[in-house]
This record gives sequence, structure tokens and C-alpha cells, in this order.
Amino acid sequence: MQILENERVKLSLLDLSNYSYLIDIAEEENLIYYSPSDISTPEKLRDYVEFAVNGYYNNSIIPFIVFDKLKNEFAGSTRFGFINHKNKVLHIGWTWIGKRFQCTGLNKNMKFLMLQFAFENMNFEKVEFRIDERNTKSRRAVEKIGATLEGVLRQDTVMKDGFRRSTCCYGILKEEWPNIRTSIFKNL
Repeated sequence: MQILENERVKLSLLDLSNYSYLIDIAEEENLIYYSPSDISTPEKLRDYVEFAVNGYYNNSIIPFIVFDKLKNEFAGSTRFGFINHKNKVLHIGWTWIGKRFQCTGLNKNMKFLMLQFAFENMNFEKVEFRIDERNTKSRRAVEKIGATLEGVLRQDTVMKDGFRRSTCCYGILKEEWPNIRTSIFKNL
């Protein structure tokens, strides 16, 4: 797997040799409040990364560690998941970046590189995003990059506290990518 990067961000393979750079960020309060995952301790973060690494070897996940080139610091993690090679569909998600990196343009650069790779290198037909219905910040972010709300899966995911969340399903089709690339990502 190659490194995805531009002048702002570098996405490298996340694995057990580099995840420790994220321990302090992962411990930030409520960082992944809307996720069913738990990364709140070094042990839980290691388990989270180990699951992703196993998915990588099973060809169903590509996990990334995020390096902010502007701040010269590791910022968080993201991944391709639920990779369906037969149907040429994958999800972008499991994204979390430290609070000091949020609302800085870093996430938009990450999503551009991932969408570009999915459509132009992997030649996939669709990219999906699954977001907790209550997470308006993340929903607005994927809407800003051109994703279309396709529906809501009602009470489909059990959260850490036992709450059953509803999940908003967004998608971008390959034929939509050229217009999104030139209109939404034109200033990167």
C-alpha cells in the first residue's frame, strides 16, 4: 500500500509499530463519542489497531495514521473499511483527529486523498460513509464534500453505553467524482 499525501497531510499504514504516536490523542475526552469503538486507554487503542491490522491482512480494511504536515505532528487515524472488491464499494470512516486539528482543513485534505485513491487508483464504483444520526458535525462535513444522504438505518448499532444509534448512510458514485473533484476540492 502506497502512502497517500499532499502538501498538507500524509496518510501512512497504521500498524502496531506506529500506533503509540496516537495514545495522547486517543485519550482526549469524547473524541469518538459517536463511535461504538473504544480507544480511551493504550490497551483499548492497541486492540482497535490490531483489529484493523487483521482486516488489512484479510483485504477488507486499509487503516491509516494521519500526519499533519503543517503542524508536523501525528493527528489521528482513518481507514477504508468494509472493502467489497467484487462490487467495487468501500467505506471511508473510523476517522478521528485530535481536537487541535479539527476545523483546520486537515480532514478535507484526508478525504480528498482517500476519494482520489478509491476512484482513480482502486477503480471503485462507490464510496460510502456511515455516520451516527446525532453527529451533525460529521454529517455536515461529508455533505460539504458532495456525499448524498441515501437513507437512515434505524437503531442498527449498539453504542458503548448500550444506546441503539441510527446510522445515516451517505454515498458518492464514481461518475460524481470528477465534478466533486473540480468543484469541491478545487482549492486544495
